[in-house]
Amino acid sequence: MDRGFASDNCSGALPEVLRAIETAARGHQPSYGDDAYTRRAVGEFRAIFGQQVEVFLVYNGTGANLLGISAVARPHHAVICAETAHLHVDECGAVERFTGCKVLTVPTFDGKLEPNFIRNHLRGFGDQHHVQPRLISISQPTELGTVYSPAEIKAICDLAHAHGMLVHVDGARLANAVAYLGVAPAAITGDAGVDVLSFGGTKNGMVFGEAVLFFDPAMAAEVRFARKQMTQLHSKSRFIAAQFSALLENDLWLRAAGHANEMARLLAREAARVPGVTITQEVQANEVFAIIPREVIEPLRELCFFHVWDENASEARWVCSFDTTEEDVIDFTSSLRSLVD
Repeated sequence: MDRGFASDNCSGALPEVLRAIETAARGHQPSYGDDAYTRRAVGEFRAIFGQQVEVFLVYNGTGANLLGISAVARPHHAVICAETAHLHVDECGAVERFTGCKVLTVPTFDGKLEPNFIRNHLRGFGDQHHVQPRLISISQPTELGTVYSPAEIKAICDLAHAHGMLVHVDGARLANAVAYLGVAPAAITGDAGVDVLSFGGTKNGMVFGEAVLFFDPAMAAEVRFARKQMTQLHSKSRFIAAQFSALLENDLWLRAAGHANEMARLLAREAARVPGVTITQEVQANEVFAIIPREVIEPLRELCFFHVWDENASEARWVCSFDTTEEDVIDFTSSLRSLVD
């Protein structure tokens, strides 16, 4: 298969994004974010998330999380997140190494934090012998493909703020959450009380690039220096900015994510019809988690590579992208059925 279900990182790029890069490549522009393309992209982010937001373009998701967290946390602080969180599981300890913060994890049923789960870590405030809880980080959607509602995010933000803490959202797939919920992006970010947002572009049709948004400009006063030190300042910033402009214009980012979500729902429905396959999480975004017969995993991965999420449970993770087609889904599930039969 030309397209698979390993990750939306494996997909190509939207044609509109490629055309934007080509346009940005013509002529000269000031470097390091002083160009017209970056100003335009920042304006588009502000039109969506609020005129007060400060926007910083970076290369990748780990860099976005590091920049957002380091701006508001110090080495004696703790970051609370779900035990499945990307910054805990899949970023090679980057947060702990580069911010010095201790990461405190919370078990969850479906990848989503809840206030009652978080409270166990809300202790030791003011005690010099203990790390100080400073930040709650949630993934929207979660690593299990589940989506927080505006009310759920607000409840976490209210809890954090009541304890003098802040909330960071890892929004590498935020577009998929917005498309699923059908709400204004601000409803699950700034309006709900979120302080810092890592906004993803790479998983939704960009070649590279993410953004970090601060909803209180005071928090971002010195972020430009941290971005430089973290090697996340692109000299030709316009190539990230032009991609974001193409993505954000005319709701392309939501249409691309909505299509990926729709293909994931189709994949889950078709796979569930195969004997011995059990869908383990409600499909809300663009990820499908399924227990499949152990003996078919490797033969199926030879036909179309995907990741095994839980080897002990024989649970697979399949991810749909902006360019996934119905034919891709039918071919894949037909191959699954033939191996099971």
